[in-house]
Amino acid sequence: MAHPRILESAKTALVVIDVQEAFRSVIGDFALIASRIPLAVRGFAALDLPIVVTEQYPKGLGRTAEEIGLSLPDGNEPVEKNTFSSCGVSAFMEKLSGAEQIVVCGLETHVCVNQTVHDLLDRGFQVHVLTDCVGSRFEHDKQAGLAKMTASGAVPSSVEMALFELMRGSTHEKFKEVQSIIK
Repeated sequence: MAHPRILESAKTALVVIDVQEAFRSVIGDFALIASRIPLAVRGFAALDLPIVVTEQYPKGLGRTAEEIGLSLPDGNEPVEKNTFSSCGVSAFMEKLSGAEQIVVCGLETHVCVNQTVHDLLDRGFQVHVLTDCVGSRFEHDKQAGLAKMTASGAVPSSVEMALFELMRGSTHEKFKEVQSIIK
């Protein structure tokens, strides 16, 4: 039996929060984040796990970054929102039905990611934050957001850590496929 803070594929979903075009020019490590998140998306898709994408006020902030949009499975439509926490939209919560562990990534760490993570924790979910897939305009805001979420009970993680936890071993039927995505 696995430790309770190790991800289990039968009860895990990925959430990608607000990685939108308007942030491309204001977040210094946007290109890195927008290159890491598709690895998580493609890995979760290969493992046939739920992927939920949100967009904060897309009319003003644009759509999901192309790098991420191209990695999404067909038919995966972003949930539009105007609340900082994704939990403020019923369609978001409906897409998480059946999940107990939520893997979170996106923008901005100290605003929408932070508030979503806290609301998910408050609703009884176990939350894992992909620290290599979150960002803010300022590094001190990113670090403050990560520290607050961790202090509140979120589990720090990374793309590789999460995917390997979900597979548990090299005998997993999707191991070679997932390994080729992240290597």
